[in-house]
Amino acid sequence: MKRKEPMKGPLTNYMFWPLILAGLIILLNIPLYSVDKRAGICVSIFAAIYLAIALGVYIMYRSRIRKEVVSFATQFGTVQRKLLDEFEIPYALLEDNCKILWMNEEFSRIVEKDKKYHKSITSIFPSITRELLEKEEKAQSMQLEWKGRVYRASVSRLYFNSENEEDMEGTVDAAERAALAEAKDQYLTSLYLFDETELHRHIQENREQQLVSVLVYIDNYEEALESIEEVKRSLLVALVDRKVSKYFSDQDSIIKKIEKDKYFVVFRHKYLDNLIKDKFSILENVKTIKVGNEMAVTLSIGIGVSNTNYNQKYEFSRMAIDLALGRGGDQVVIKEGEKITYFGGKSRQVEKMTRVKARVKAHALRELFASREQVFIMGHSISDMDAFGSAIGIYCAAQVMGKKAHIVLNEVTSSLRPMKECFSEEKGYPEDMFIRSERAIEMVKSESVLVVVDTNRPNYTECPEILRQSKNIVVFDHHRQSSDVIENAVLSYIETYASSTCEMVAEMLQYFNENIHLKPNEADSIYAGILIDTNNFMTKTGVRTFEAAAYLRRCGAEVTRVRKLLRDDMAAYKARAEAVRHAEVYQGAFAISICPADPRVESPTIAGAQAANELLNIVGIKASFVLTEYNEKIYISSRSIDEINVQLIMERMGGGGHLNVAGAQLKDCTVHEAKRKIQDTLDQMLEEGDLEV
Repeated sequence: MKRKEPMKGPLTNYMFWPLILAGLIILLNIPLYSVDKRAGICVSIFAAIYLAIALGVYIMYRSRIRKEVVSFATQFGTVQRKLLDEFEIPYALLEDNCKILWMNEEFSRIVEKDKKYHKSITSIFPSITRELLEKEEKAQSMQLEWKGRVYRASVSRLYFNSENEEDMEGTVDAAERAALAEAKDQYLTSLYLFDETELHRHIQENREQQLVSVLVYIDNYEEALESIEEVKRSLLVALVDRKVSKYFSDQDSIIKKIEKDKYFVVFRHKYLDNLIKDKFSILENVKTIKVGNEMAVTLSIGIGVSNTNYNQKYEFSRMAIDLALGRGGDQVVIKEGEKITYFGGKSRQVEKMTRVKARVKAHALRELFASREQVFIMGHSISDMDAFGSAIGIYCAAQVMGKKAHIVLNEVTSSLRPMKECFSEEKGYPEDMFIRSERAIEMVKSESVLVVVDTNRPNYTECPEILRQSKNIVVFDHHRQSSDVIENAVLSYIETYASSTCEMVAEMLQYFNENIHLKPNEADSIYAGILIDTNNFMTKTGVRTFEAAAYLRRCGAEVTRVRKLLRDDMAAYKARAEAVRHAEVYQGAFAISICPADPRVESPTIAGAQAANELLNIVGIKASFVLTEYNEKIYISSRSIDEINVQLIMERMGGGGHLNVAGAQLKDCTVHEAKRKIQDTLDQMLEEGDLEV
């Protein structure tokens, strides 16, 4: 017969208290005999009677109390199990193999399964995987959707130690508990489902009712008006106003024209999704306005979304419109916190006929140089001729102001070396005209002027560290801006319509100082930058491009001399020819090739860019992509003539550039993986309608 488990715990201690008190009375009675014998005898008799009664009561009621305790525990466990089973919150216990061990009635009702259903929880909720349940976190939460309802699932572990065994009393059957309790290192997983459908609905409703701040700018207002007769100008403006008002009025918006070419719009957030699905058709609709104007009207739209206050929304819309204009206009930029989304930007940028901006920037740069003693100039890593030539132009501007200037240049490619050798000590230039990043970090001071040319992305510069050391940063660039830009620049001159940064610098130098005179080799460097970026004046050239070239020609630039300096060696020429020979045509319009990694070629990225240009000479090719593996990175050079916006394609791959000339850099992948990524990106954009073949 199984031995009865002795009673223990606070209840047993409480039952022993009468016996303990009897013992204390007996101990107290011993010294009492020495004081009064008769009193001692009386107390002894009383103690004996008290002890006999207490012992009798304990023996008589011990089994009855045990039965009452067991009965109460049984009733309590039954009630506890019934309460848990009828608990309004869905609750289930899972084994360590994800199988359902037990579920309450509410959980069974929601998942529409019988309580004897013991299959894996993943068969009901695919997002609750075994890998998720095996994580060591004490408690986890996730969002689930089931039958049109939104639930927050709370998952936690229950280990089989003595405390948890007592806690599980009444939760699972004794047989189930006994089978699992053999292994103390095992555990059960508890799963709660909290219905948050109404909460999410109210959050969504609140978000939809929030206001969105929108700024709408006409990019080419003055240029469009000048292209038509004076009597039709008011009609053109009225038609643009009507298009803008009609488009946003359909979204229950408030539209206010704040200037002749600027609008301020406010609408509720719920209408933003409609505009996104529509892909902001106003960008294309406004181009259809024709009243004799030769130039199509384009818009830039900046949208600010914020959960904080109205000032923050407006500030976000200002930042978004600045980014849209910095990227060339004709597009929509949505800024929601740190997240930035782009739409449009497919058309070619319109060249500005006025040089007022170049003159203003030149005067601002001159004033900045006048108040500083030291100037540092740097371009992007693996500098090309545009970065080098524009750096030389800024160097000349600093020299005419009598300032000490240094150009940060780490790696000199084979295509750049002949031009750099024109600035040696023998030809009158200081030894520290060109310095490496390590020395620049030591020399730069917070009051120094740092001029960044041919890039506006901090991670692409020769030395990102000195961007954090200098408080006076100037940016000259012709590439479209992205969300990753150089911050806190005191002077920023970014013109995406310009063919090259050298063109911008050549314009600026004409207004910088009357006493500036470029030497022939300095003019050659700037001219070479324009020549390379325009592919011998065949790509993205305008009136101002040729005016800048004419200015450099007057300064002594020699076309024949520049051509000799830009000649390739035989190894680079063969690598370019191999890239062209092995090019594959994808989707009937895209040429994709890999430039061979020949160790004899010092500048494989330059060879890849040249190959991409040559592939456009093939009939039927609308865009070309050449991949080059160099310094543990994959460099992608993309080119087009006018039908495909390669800048949008490269932005999807983390790069950027212009409509016709763009590129990207990929890490942690092979050349063939990068090629597959280009093909997947093209397929996706064709499917979404962002590209047309």
